Amino acid sequence: MIMSKIDEIAQAVEDGKLKIIQELVTSALNEGVDALTILNDGMGAAMGRVGEKFQKQEIFVSEMLLAARVMKQGVEVLKPKLAGKENVSRGKCIIGTVHGDLHDIGKNLVALMIESSGFEVIDLGVDVAVDKFISTIKENPDVKVVALSCLLTTTMPAMQETVAAIKASGLAGFKVIVGGAPVTKAFSEEIGADGYSTDAGGAGQLAKELAA
Repeated sequence: MIMSKIDEIAQAVEDGKLKIIQELVTSALNEGVDALTILNDGMGAAMGRVGEKFQKQEIFVSEMLLAARVMKQGVEVLKPKLAGKENVSRGKCIIGTVHGDLHDIGKNLVALMIESSGFEVIDLGVDVAVDKFISTIKENPDVKVVALSCLLTTTMPAMQETVAAIKASGLAGFKVIVGGAPVTKAFSEEIGADGYSTDAGGAGQLAKELAA
C-alpha cells in the first residue's frame, strides 16, 4: 500500500526522522496539501500517538523529545503558510500550561496557531501558578484571550482552579479558553471557560472569534 504524504509525515514524526521531515513537509506543500492538514492530521496526530505511547511507558522520554524536535522542524516549514496574510493585530493572548503539568507540545502548537491568527502571544511556559496568570493579565490590560492547557487528568482540577480564580479576580475584557488531551467541551463548560478547542487549528480560529 502506498503511503499518503500525510501518513509519511506522521510516520517521520513518530520515528524521530529529523533529517527528512522538512523535505517531506515541503514536498506535501508543493503537491497542494493544506498546511493545517499537515499540522493537525499529520504531525499533530502523530504527536498524540507518541504522547499515548509515553503515558503507557511504551517509549522513553528521549524518544518523545526527539519526536517533538522533528515536529518543531516541520512546523518551521509551515510557519509562513500558517501565518498567511494575517497581519492584523488582534491584541494579546496569554497562554500557559496549568500548575502541576510540565507538558508543552500541545501548548506550543496552540501558541503558534494563535500567533498565526494575528495575536501577540505571551507564553508563560509550563507549571504556571494561578497567581502568575493573574499578575500577567494585570500587567497586560489589553489582553483579549487567556489560554490554559493541560495534558494530564490529574491536573484538570488545577485548570478548574485557575479558571475560577481568573473569573473571581474582577479582571475583565478578555475570554478564557481551555484545551488539552483530557479536556472535553462538557468539562470546559462545567468550569466556566468561555471556549474550548480540540486542536491547535481550532484554537486559533476560536481566539479570533472571541476577540472580534
